[in-house]
Amino acid sequence: MLDLPTVTAGPPKPSRILTPRDLQRRSGVERYEIPGGGALMVELDQGDQVTVMNPEGGQEAELLAADHAGRIDGAVIGVRTDQEGEGLRALITAGGPGMARLRQGIAKRGIDLGRAKSLRLFGPQTPAKAEASFTAQQKGWLILAAPGAAMEPATQATLTPLILTLKRANPGWAALHDLPEPLADPLQDVRVKSATAKAYHVKAGDYIQIIDVDGRQCTDFQCFSARKLDKGLQRPLDVTTSRTFMGHAYSSPGLHAKYYDQDWEPLVEVIQDTVGRHDAFAMACAAKYYDDIGYPGHANCSDNFNGALTPHGVEARPGWMAVNFFFNTGIDAHGLLYADEPWSRPGDYVLLRALTDLVCVNSSCPDDTSPANGWYLSDIHVRIYDGAEPFKRQIAYRPTPEAAPRMTQETAFHPETSKLTRNFSEYRGYWLANSYANQSPIDEYWACRQRSAMIDLSPLRKFEVTGPDAEALMQWVLTRDVKKLAVGQVVYSAMCYPHGGMIDDGTLFRLGRDQFRWIGGDDYGGVWIREQAEKLGLKVMVRSSTDQLHNIAVQGPESREILKRIIWTAPVQTAIEELGWFRFTVARLGGPEGAPLVVSRTGYTGELGYEIFCHPKDAVAVWQAVHGQGVTPMGLAALDMVRIEAGLIFAGYDFSDQTDPFEAGIGFTVPLKSKPDDFIGRDALIRRKETPARKFMGLEVEASVDIGHGDCIHIGRAQVGEVCSAMRSPLLGKQIALVRMDAAHAEPGTEVEVGKLDGQQKRLPGRLTTLSAYDPKKTRPQS
Repeated sequence: MLDLPTVTAGPPKPSRILTPRDLQRRSGVERYEIPGGGALMVELDQGDQVTVMNPEGGQEAELLAADHAGRIDGAVIGVRTDQEGEGLRALITAGGPGMARLRQGIAKRGIDLGRAKSLRLFGPQTPAKAEASFTAQQKGWLILAAPGAAMEPATQATLTPLILTLKRANPGWAALHDLPEPLADPLQDVRVKSATAKAYHVKAGDYIQIIDVDGRQCTDFQCFSARKLDKGLQRPLDVTTSRTFMGHAYSSPGLHAKYYDQDWEPLVEVIQDTVGRHDAFAMACAAKYYDDIGYPGHANCSDNFNGALTPHGVEARPGWMAVNFFFNTGIDAHGLLYADEPWSRPGDYVLLRALTDLVCVNSSCPDDTSPANGWYLSDIHVRIYDGAEPFKRQIAYRPTPEAAPRMTQETAFHPETSKLTRNFSEYRGYWLANSYANQSPIDEYWACRQRSAMIDLSPLRKFEVTGPDAEALMQWVLTRDVKKLAVGQVVYSAMCYPHGGMIDDGTLFRLGRDQFRWIGGDDYGGVWIREQAEKLGLKVMVRSSTDQLHNIAVQGPESREILKRIIWTAPVQTAIEELGWFRFTVARLGGPEGAPLVVSRTGYTGELGYEIFCHPKDAVAVWQAVHGQGVTPMGLAALDMVRIEAGLIFAGYDFSDQTDPFEAGIGFTVPLKSKPDDFIGRDALIRRKETPARKFMGLEVEASVDIGHGDCIHIGRAQVGEVCSAMRSPLLGKQIALVRMDAAHAEPGTEVEVGKLDGQQKRLPGRLTTLSAYDPKKTRPQS
């Protein structure tokens, strides 16, 4: 008998790879997210399946259908539309984000909204994930709106998104998956077919939109000053010069995101980017690359560049330096260049602005020998727009992998903050000031410590949790004992996964017996709460209200006296001078007819302070009233200083999903002995508390040398901890840090060394301290 080896029976199985739905190529399914207070128009073909979903519940939907001649007719989707289209008309009249383009699109197609009839779907009690489906009976247009009135801060009637899903009867007919809607009327459309390259002219000031049509497709970009080419000077964009000038590896929108030639002349700047991941290291692929890996004669971007640029008088090169848009390349921990699938999805783009007259060239990379193009070659599309278009600087932010990209927004306070500074950073999808002109972060720091300061914190994520099971749900998802929370009270809490790692930290407001408001730093906190409610079948709605509630913090020893002068409270509400720590009151600005507000005695500075929440429409008035009292505006740089001194933690630096509340220094938010009910992560947190591995500590460093997040901490040769957050304290006159230490070396007074360079060649001596370097007993915020 033959001694045969054991074999795996049957044919091979395909790799199981989980990806977001919008990466399923040419599936014929399109997904659109309409924000609360927004609207969208799409083209329909006969037989298309239309599904409208209410993902968070409680949001009304309004549908209007029109045939190709522009006549409003519900028969296009097989329904009767007999209600007034007031919601959509109100949104267009108000002129919110995207409404101008929608209005232009409606006018272009001859659709008259003056007497339009609509179909209303859903209502305030509609549960999360409710759906309605229709089938297009003929070609036409569908307009879907998510209308609603502005939410007053003390109420919870927020506006939330709608999801529109189209299953095409004839995939590709509407070409929507092929190309997104133009950002404006294009001056040029340039199609770069797969494995080719094309050159084109762009005038100074005009915009260049480089689009990844089907996703996961890379493009090399190069450009020349047309004026220099006319003189016979071939000075291409130089990545090394650009990277040196910019001081970072990847491009991003802003005043410092430019590309230069070798003469240091700026050629283009980045205005918008929906991907955030591009190559700034390697050259465009060339014949030698493919020859050396065994593919002689393979098409390559450098040869394609040569063919496209020769008619413009540009000499051929064996290999071209380029900006490699959508490439996912980087340098690993061992200093080696690596490449993987791009992060780009269908319709993702980079928007550039020409800073001089240009000759440009784009390739559609032909590399099918590596993951560089996701193993699937497709097209690149270029659109040129007039320089007069009012495009804002934005980057895309996805709260979850399945979510639609959200472009960076300006907070409702931006009309005022932008008068005082141009130094903004992107934070959680919003532009926030780093610091203000004619003052430094040190000035802002001292204003907060000695007088008063105000800071825009609108990006904080807010969620309205309402319904008969609201208390039970929050008791389950938070570590604090929510049942002890009185109406009008606020509690700071952690939110954990079952393994004990933190999802987020934040504050919970109790607005009523069955009414709560969770304010945290991450969109996923709301998603997680909603998922738990659905899993348990609880009767509760969890709806986002971030876009309905913008807020500033007013902090410092003078904050109470300042707010007493400008905040009015009704006799039945707590007055500002009476408001206790971690309490809130319903108020108005200036008097009984002023803008409605919610004011809480909370903050992130370690000082006496308050937070003012208002609807975005009232934000300018709120800012002007507070600023008019002589309060100093404060940016993110100064805020980081005061919160580190006070031992207050920040997501991504001081905690993550691999950190439990004890390891993040907020073990007081986990009342394991006194909380009477179970909660998510309780068993893991009991185990972690009994056998701690790491401890969150303070650190004082003797050297006046900057240290930062990720720096290693040593005792002798061994690493025993790492720096989480650090700053040079103006008050203490020394470097201090928040650090996470191995439990074996986590006693105050322990001598340690912070490692610089490779961690061994340069050391900075330091000494462990208790967590808060400033007012550890929190007497100032409680004063």
